Amino acid sequence: MKINLGKTELIHFVGIGGIGMSGLALIMNGLGFKVQGSDIIKNKNIERLQEKKIKIFLNHKKKNIDKTTILVISSAIKSDNPELTHAKQSKLPIYTRGEMLGHIVSLMRNIVVTGSHGKTTTTSLISSIFAEAKLDPTIINGGVLNSFGNSAKLGKSNWCIIESDESDGSFLKIPFTYSVVTNIDAEHLDYYKSLNNLKKNFSQFLEKIPSVGKGFLCIDDKNIRETIKKTKNKNFYSYGINKNSNFQILNVIQKTDISSFDLKINIPGNKKFIKNIKVPLIGMHNIKNVTSVVAVAYSIGISEKIIKNGLSKFKGVQRRFNFLFKKNNSLFIDDYAHHPTEISAVLEGVKEVYNKKEIICIFQPHRVSRVKNLKTEFSKCFKKADTVLLCPIYKANEKIKLGFSYSSFAKLIIKNSKVKLINVNDEKDLKKTLKQTAYGEKIYIGMGAGSISNWMKNLKSNF
Repeated sequence: MKINLGKTELIHFVGIGGIGMSGLALIMNGLGFKVQGSDIIKNKNIERLQEKKIKIFLNHKKKNIDKTTILVISSAIKSDNPELTHAKQSKLPIYTRGEMLGHIVSLMRNIVVTGSHGKTTTTSLISSIFAEAKLDPTIINGGVLNSFGNSAKLGKSNWCIIESDESDGSFLKIPFTYSVVTNIDAEHLDYYKSLNNLKKNFSQFLEKIPSVGKGFLCIDDKNIRETIKKTKNKNFYSYGINKNSNFQILNVIQKTDISSFDLKINIPGNKKFIKNIKVPLIGMHNIKNVTSVVAVAYSIGISEKIIKNGLSKFKGVQRRFNFLFKKNNSLFIDDYAHHPTEISAVLEGVKEVYNKKEIICIFQPHRVSRVKNLKTEFSKCFKKADTVLLCPIYKANEKIKLGFSYSSFAKLIIKNSKVKLINVNDEKDLKKTLKQTAYGEKIYIGMGAGSISNWMKNLKSNF
């Protein structure tokens, strides 16, 4: 379905405070469209929108859309939302964020990054290389890039770098020239219902790789290997530590502030060996993300020198292993990891480079449905930690029941991950616990997608 957006339209974003919705609103505002939006609480994303003079309603009421001509809704919006209900009654055009994003970027040369984990970091790394190459792309990311303090930026070139959200199937609606699939994992099963359905959606995505572009897939991932067996379109290159990769990772060295590796390239008509690629990130999961980025940049003709310079200047993404402060010889880190695979990957990287420090994971589960569906996986993902401080579940407005006691979940973590565990009741309890224990050679990592980030930042005033 095509839409014709005139500059006289008033486009209202319901749930504009989300990272993806706010980014799209910023881009459309920069393109000259008149946008406004609503959400229930003020946050950093909304503050960034208000700096651009975008009108924000801190409530959801039907009068907010009195002059609206088009409605854009986030995946978090319920069917009984008063603005959505009123828009339906008024027969307004209603689009999801993914649909609107697809229309806005349809005339650009798009690099789309998708997958269950690592999308934001990978998108940000590509952006760093493109900035070094002075290509000035439009960027629409799922996290705030430290290099320019925002999740989205309107560029002057015809290139667009997009983090594409697979959580609601909308990644299938965005046209692309080049694409990266980082991995496929049992995530967002509340929408997909099964891992098999999720893999079918990714297969549909791979079938859309155009002849004039290329896909880049992590062959180390079991679910990706199974998916490509059932995909007819073979216009992709593989990357990973697997010896059959088109872009093979070799000779990895990890330190506390930097990782380095070599890359063996074996693609039709082109064999090359790139030595000593450096990036200020830790963990094999991030080294694989970097490899996908090198593969994309190399394939479109960016020089080895620019690629290396772009990676070395990478300034990171907020909430991705961000150092907060140091106190009594203990380090405090903020991280977005909220899925068992992400938690395991981060902790493995930390163990590799901080092996002399005691690792304390302050974990706030995100969504009851995720804990319910992945109870066993969560219980096994803290093996590289020494202690887990288990916070209450951040429910994100979910009203479903867990189906088992939280104390039994805690005991299962102790049993399967072989860790000490302390239950934390709230932010006040966390501050009290850490004031008594935060000293010596320790590293505290706050993990989760809810309020834990603010809890971690607020700890600095605790000492």
